[in-house]
Amino acid sequence: MPVRKRIQLTQQDVDAQLQSIHLLDASSVTENLEALGPIIKAITESRQQEAFLRTVNGLVESKDEEIQKICRDNYLDFVSSVSTLLTVRSYTMNLRERITLLDQSVTTVGRNLALKKKELLQRKRTAANLDQAIDTLQGCLRILDLVKRIRDMIKDGRYWSALRSLEEIQSLPPSALSQTPLYTHLVSSLPSLRAQIKDAVTASNRTWLLEVRNVSGQIGKLALEEMKSRTRRWRNRRDKEPMLRPRRVGSAVELVVNEKTEYHLLDNDQVHVDFQPLHQCIHIYTALSILPELQASYQADRKTQASLIISTIPSSLPSPTQTQISISTSSNMSALQQILPPLTHELLGFFVIELEVLRTTVGFRSMLQVEEVWQDVVRGLIELVENGLRSEKDGGTFAAIKDTLTAFLQVIETFEFDIAPLQTLMATLFEKHSTLLEQQFRLLFDQAVAKDDYQPMLVTTAPEREQIFTTCWMAPDTAAALAKQGLPLVLPFSGVFFASCSHIRQFVEKYYQFIEGASHHYRNTDESLRTALDGLLTHHLSEKIAARLPSTTTLFQAAQIITNVEHFLVACAELEEQLTKLRSSRRGGHIRLQSAKSFEATLKKTTDRIAELIKSKLNDFFELSEYDWTPPQADTRPRMYMEELYHWLMTVVDSLPLEDKYKDQAFKAAFDHVSSCLMDFLFGPNIPMLNQNGIASLLVDVDFLENEFKAMGKTQLTSSFNELRLTTSIPMNNAVSSYLQPSIRRSSYQTVNPKNLYALLDKMAKYGRESRLPAERELAERRRRDADTIARQFLSS
Repeated sequence: MPVRKRIQLTQQDVDAQLQSIHLLDASSVTENLEALGPIIKAITESRQQEAFLRTVNGLVESKDEEIQKICRDNYLDFVSSVSTLLTVRSYTMNLRERITLLDQSVTTVGRNLALKKKELLQRKRTAANLDQAIDTLQGCLRILDLVKRIRDMIKDGRYWSALRSLEEIQSLPPSALSQTPLYTHLVSSLPSLRAQIKDAVTASNRTWLLEVRNVSGQIGKLALEEMKSRTRRWRNRRDKEPMLRPRRVGSAVELVVNEKTEYHLLDNDQVHVDFQPLHQCIHIYTALSILPELQASYQADRKTQASLIISTIPSSLPSPTQTQISISTSSNMSALQQILPPLTHELLGFFVIELEVLRTTVGFRSMLQVEEVWQDVVRGLIELVENGLRSEKDGGTFAAIKDTLTAFLQVIETFEFDIAPLQTLMATLFEKHSTLLEQQFRLLFDQAVAKDDYQPMLVTTAPEREQIFTTCWMAPDTAAALAKQGLPLVLPFSGVFFASCSHIRQFVEKYYQFIEGASHHYRNTDESLRTALDGLLTHHLSEKIAARLPSTTTLFQAAQIITNVEHFLVACAELEEQLTKLRSSRRGGHIRLQSAKSFEATLKKTTDRIAELIKSKLNDFFELSEYDWTPPQADTRPRMYMEELYHWLMTVVDSLPLEDKYKDQAFKAAFDHVSSCLMDFLFGPNIPMLNQNGIASLLVDVDFLENEFKAMGKTQLTSSFNELRLTTSIPMNNAVSSYLQPSIRRSSYQTVNPKNLYALLDKMAKYGRESRLPAERELAERRRRDADTIARQFLSS
């Protein structure tokens, strides 16, 4: 077996190598421990060689004999070899000692080096741990700083930035920091930060809701002022352009024109509403995926605010409860008048803001939700107004409430809400006001009729005259004639006509004032006005005047009533024209007053009353008359009472301040009554008998009246005596046989009553039978037969 060549390392070689190694170099920051490796390896190999040598020596010793034998056999070689081996052994022993010393030295040095290295490694681990701890702390500090900044952002109102920062923390990549308890604690606190952001943005939104609630009234007031300005501009435009007159504010044409001067209600010199808090809240809730929660909360908050607007009563005003308005007395009514304008301002501002929210937030609110709030508000508003007006009797209060609601409706219409319930309220308000107005003017008309003295009005001053001409409706010729007269001026009508004209104008003015600006909210306003006027003129003017006729004792009073009624008829016609021009409806058609028929009936009753008064006076004349119905000869002159009757007719009736047609009617009535009285004498049961001379004398009186009036050109009035003349002419002319002939009777005696003719023949026959003259008794007998013939032929049935 070949022996491995032994590495020859002397002590000098080991010392030289150790001296060349610098374990601790002052210029180096690290120890040069790696250089010891080759030396230690060489020493180790040397030790292995020494062990090998010992083994070899053992073998050598164990086999000395064999060796000796070999040596003897190979003595010279062996001697030489032994000598060499001894030399080697001596070297080996020396080397062993050196190696032992070196091993001890190396062991000592290695132990120190190992301790230093262990200490160094421990320090490195400590430094690494410190570095890791520093890195971890720095990472945690960065997160803590981010959390602090998030809290600062929440305080500053930068909610979106805070939410983004939270997302950044959550999106950090996994690292050694992720396993630390602090990081875990910070991460676990993020939901609370998210909740803080939500609470903060919600509080900000609620603060904004309170702010807009506080400025809603001012916004609504600005909306009303803008609508008034818009109405004035449109009215001026319509006045300049007649084609635009049928168009009202809110029409398509007006909207186009108004766009040029559009006024922003939420951003102007007086009010600025910033919707950023709401938009920010919507943004945050959307990012948190809880937008439905905000939508429900916002809807509930706005409904609550709307109900508070309706239910809240200022502390300075009387209120039955803290949450509901119930106004039923006159003192509370003034409170309603004070509450309603600011209340409508609040409501207008409320819905201006709601519509702006709809416009600027897509999908957050729906028109259906806003309309739901609107319906609640409308119900409360209607209940408020209806309770307040339930027992109200003051027309001024109705007008004030109407003006407030009309302005409110005019603005709210432009928002395209459902205003049908409010239109119904306005119609109810209109009906109540109309009823109240009618009741008020009924009393005024009744008082005007009751206080009238039926004397012509006397005007002594120019202002009174001007007032008469501007108030009273008169025929053009009457007005022209009166205008030419100086002061003092005696008017043809009495005070009731002037007062009634004034009341009618006031009624119409108040009526149209009430519906002004909102006539399209009322149904059949013109028809309602016509009906109301007809009721007032018919029942409280015409019929009241007719009711006073029985108490009228003089012809001049009755004549004044006729004049008044005639002027009322003219006023009705003029009023129809005026109402046609003033009608609120744009549809054509003429307004007709039915009260004219009532005035015509009253006029007829008044002429009848004049006839009654004339008949009463004529009866006085007839009571003073003394007729001899069987005189020996006929009178040639009319009796004195007939002349007095004529002079009275001419003095009183002809001087009445009436048109000729009414005077003729009065004369005709007088003639008819005179004829009736005379016929009663001739044909009635009070005169038992008469003769031809008595009839002739009566005909003289009739001739007197007829001739006088024929001389005045009133021939048509004398027809009243036709029956009397024809009936008396038959016995006076012995024409009974002619009367009995049908053809002659139809042509010449059509107006003769057979009963009257029978009575006249009977009375004349009675007188003749008592006569001593045979001729008269014979005539009487013939008249008796004629009477019997007439009775058999005409009266037997």
